[in-house]
Amino acid sequence: MRLVALFCWLFAFAATPAAAATSAALQPLEQQVAALLANRSGDYGVAALDLDTGETVSVNGDKAFPMASVVKVAVAAAYLAQVDHGRRSLDDRIGSRTARQLIEAMLIRSDNPATDLLIRDLGGPQSVQTWLSFHNLTNIRVDRTIAQLLRDRRDLWDVRDSSTPIAMVTLLRQLDRGNVLKPASRMYLLSTMARCATGKNRIRGLLDPGTPVQHKTGTLNGLTTDVGYITLPTGRRVAVAFFARGGTDRPRGIAEAARAIYDGFVARLWRGGAPVVSAY
Repeated sequence: MRLVALFCWLFAFAATPAAAATSAALQPLEQQVAALLANRSGDYGVAALDLDTGETVSVNGDKAFPMASVVKVAVAAAYLAQVDHGRRSLDDRIGSRTARQLIEAMLIRSDNPATDLLIRDLGGPQSVQTWLSFHNLTNIRVDRTIAQLLRDRRDLWDVRDSSTPIAMVTLLRQLDRGNVLKPASRMYLLSTMARCATGKNRIRGLLDPGTPVQHKTGTLNGLTTDVGYITLPTGRRVAVAFFARGGTDRPRGIAEAARAIYDGFVARLWRGGAPVVSAY
């Protein structure tokens, strides 16, 4: 029995189920978001995944977009996995700061030097990519440090350091479910993302004040991104990923899409009868 239990634990820890196809009930919402974004300039990629059911809404969900600073979620997760295995500690000093200070600077203020210190301590971008690959998290590429990315000639169609919207919400789901991090690291990561101080006009922009959001933003010339979790009034949570390339007023486009997704998932819950309250 112990061997069976160990096998089940290892399987749950390593396996990554693909995001479910959009359900028929959510197709009107998907069409609404697609129509909303079709009226805006630029190229948008969106995915939203119900963390309870796996039901997904996506627009250009399989198209690769540069991640910019949303890669920092993967960097934090890769470091915290090392903490979980006893190889590193949040109290380790890396340069003049502790790992905890670097992670919080990276996720809350999007500190680029802090990110590169963590990447270097892990062994370089390939170490983050290896962690993603170990957990079967495909269609996310980590190729360069932030300094290298900013130094290179900017190409918003470069597949390096990119993710598809579906791949990003799949990563977020795995982090939330505790399949890739232990409970303490999961809670630390999500609570730090809840303190994100950047991009308040994106996912948060048109949501009601006080709506719980845990997220990480990214910005390059011509690119705006925001990924994370939105908690609905019932307590149910949705993982979301928004990528906007080219065009104008990209934060507003993300805010409108986020509001449409929020309203659509809330309406879906209430149409289905008594809402199910998820434990956080």
